[in-house]
Amino acid sequence: MPTFPSTLPDVKVLLPKPNRTFGASDVLGLLGLVGLLVARYIPVAKLIPFWGCAFRETTGWPCLGCGLTRVADRVAHFQFALAWQANPLGTVAAFFFALMVVVTLLHLVFAMPVPELQLSPREWHWVRIVGVLVVLLNYAWVVVVTRFPHLLA
Repeated sequence: MPTFPSTLPDVKVLLPKPNRTFGASDVLGLLGLVGLLVARYIPVAKLIPFWGCAFRETTGWPCLGCGLTRVADRVAHFQFALAWQANPLGTVAAFFFALMVVVTLLHLVFAMPVPELQLSPREWHWVRIVGVLVVLLNYAWVVVVTRFPHLLA
């Protein structure tokens, strides 16, 4: 029987000095702010006549991103349960972008340092594996909700 180490190596978290340097986290924050404001005030799906998923219209099956427009709209209107029903992973991503808006404001206004994670190659390997599994589980949920809703009743 294999033995496992009793302790796992710690993830390295770097905390830089307070600064207002524009970085990747600030880009995510600004994208999140713009995206949530557009979802809140501009009904994109109603304004653009060709809005829709070509994959779903052609095959009848949802794509990996099916429901993301509804998620953005529902999160921007504080309808979190409906957003979760449309696409759970998209809802988590929308909450992440909203969190990054707050982090960006704190960073750029108050010079709050943004922590940086450094993962080992092994940790990155597991992050990728778990990420793929989460995307597949999310897609299975979207397929069941759109194609087989009677299974959830």
